[in-house]
Amino acid sequence: MNTVLAAEAGGGTARNLTITLFLVFVAVTLAITIWASRQTKTATDFYAGGRSFSGFQNGMAIGGDYMSAASFLGIAGIIALYGYDGFLYSIGFLVAWLVALLLVAELLRNSGRYTMADVLAFRMRQRPVRTAAAVSTITVSIFYLLAQMVGAGALVALLLGIKPGTTFLGMDADTAKIATIIMVGALMIIYVTVGGMKGTTYVQIVKAFLLMTGALVMTVLVLAKYNFNLSALLGDAAATSGKGNAFLEPGLRYGVEVAGNSTQTFYNKMDLLSLGIALVLGTAGLPHILIRFYTVPTAKAARKSVLWAIGIIGTFYLLTLALGFGAAALVGGKEIVAQDKAGNTAAPQLAEELGRSFLGGDLGGATLLAIIAAVAFATILAVVAGLTLASSSSLAHDFYANVVKKGQTSERQEVRVARISALVIGAVSIALSIYAQSLNVAFLVALAFAVAASGNLPAILYSLFWKRFNTSGAVWAIYGGLVSAVFLVFFSPVVSGAPTSMFPDHDWQWFPLSNPGLLSIPFGFLCGWIGTIISKEHDEDKYAELEVRALTGAGAH
Repeated sequence: MNTVLAAEAGGGTARNLTITLFLVFVAVTLAITIWASRQTKTATDFYAGGRSFSGFQNGMAIGGDYMSAASFLGIAGIIALYGYDGFLYSIGFLVAWLVALLLVAELLRNSGRYTMADVLAFRMRQRPVRTAAAVSTITVSIFYLLAQMVGAGALVALLLGIKPGTTFLGMDADTAKIATIIMVGALMIIYVTVGGMKGTTYVQIVKAFLLMTGALVMTVLVLAKYNFNLSALLGDAAATSGKGNAFLEPGLRYGVEVAGNSTQTFYNKMDLLSLGIALVLGTAGLPHILIRFYTVPTAKAARKSVLWAIGIIGTFYLLTLALGFGAAALVGGKEIVAQDKAGNTAAPQLAEELGRSFLGGDLGGATLLAIIAAVAFATILAVVAGLTLASSSSLAHDFYANVVKKGQTSERQEVRVARISALVIGAVSIALSIYAQSLNVAFLVALAFAVAASGNLPAILYSLFWKRFNTSGAVWAIYGGLVSAVFLVFFSPVVSGAPTSMFPDHDWQWFPLSNPGLLSIPFGFLCGWIGTIISKEHDEDKYAELEVRALTGAGAH
């Protein structure tokens, strides 16, 4: 009886602490946003923060934008359940930054103005290219937004202690999830419409600091539990996982060899390759990451910001090792799966266990759980703000100003349309997220990466490096990559035909891979090449001007 009362008291404390910490974070970030709104006077201020951020500040903000709920909760969970194979996500996300640094960051900063389409449309016909870029940007951003907001809804029941049959403020678990999605959506609309890029950037810097601090504290506590003996931690994790040494070796989740079925074994290995390609190439095509390069004053600062981002993100992904294996060792796979089949609650559950060990009893567990829960909320809020800003900027700057108004619009009108766009995109995301709660979050994130790598990256690289590239090639590359990625995923086992599918009771699956990157990314490049060679249009003088701008920054805005 006393134990039950203590557990209930601990749960109530966790709930109150979580709500208090979350409200404190919201109050601080809203104050930052209101302050930033007073500094936002021009289109450059709204879209690019007045290009006033240092390399370090922008590096922190990129880290805040990139380390999403999928990174913090998803990777820790997948390592806790699948060991070595889960760490492939960490490596893929980190290596992707080298592609962004070497091929995209500096050149994009020098040759663009506010959005990805500024570079693509520089030497081509504006309207078809900007329309295609806006469609691709909004598609990728909305899929990514859904993942974050569905993740927020899924987290809230655990964090507020709402279990089946219980209520909070008169709401059951499903109603509380919907209320959370609406609240997160409303906050992100406020951040973007009021604060623009300045407000969003400062929110991301605060969030990156909180997330790094939270992950570092948990890592130190996990290692302290094992007297800083990594071998003991890994051994305990393998033993508790129930999978033995296989937990520490490749092949538990990806590239699984199926005895007597060489075809399925081949597909499993190709699926691993496809996932790796999408992760590594996807970052350099993510719209909300690309627009961050415009917030710094020089190309040198753009390079420096990516180096800082690599350092911050690399450190974080190393910490996910300790979080994942720590959760496997101290919480156990069965406990994690009992709470969440996908393992998304492994990090909060680990925090609760560490709190009990180091702070004492259920109250200690509740305290650390509340802190990490608040950090998870902060993570979701910062990322959805960045995504909303990217898609609203593209809609206003690319589609409204340059396609509808053909460049004949004032800065004030453009910014007003961007704010209205943020409201519309936020409302669409809220509505879709409410109906998408049964969808797999990892699927949505992987799809966003695959679409970004398939549709955006071929067009960006061809535009920067191929003299012959033209309008037809850009439109073919974007639509070809975009449509092929979405088409293949729709007919893959991710959507139907498997117990873990979005629609497990239906089966229209014929594409055997879970990630389309292996086919859709080369197809995007192929479409760009075909579209270019069948059109006679090309402007070598304009390419020479773009090349000079990209390499020197001369004439860049």
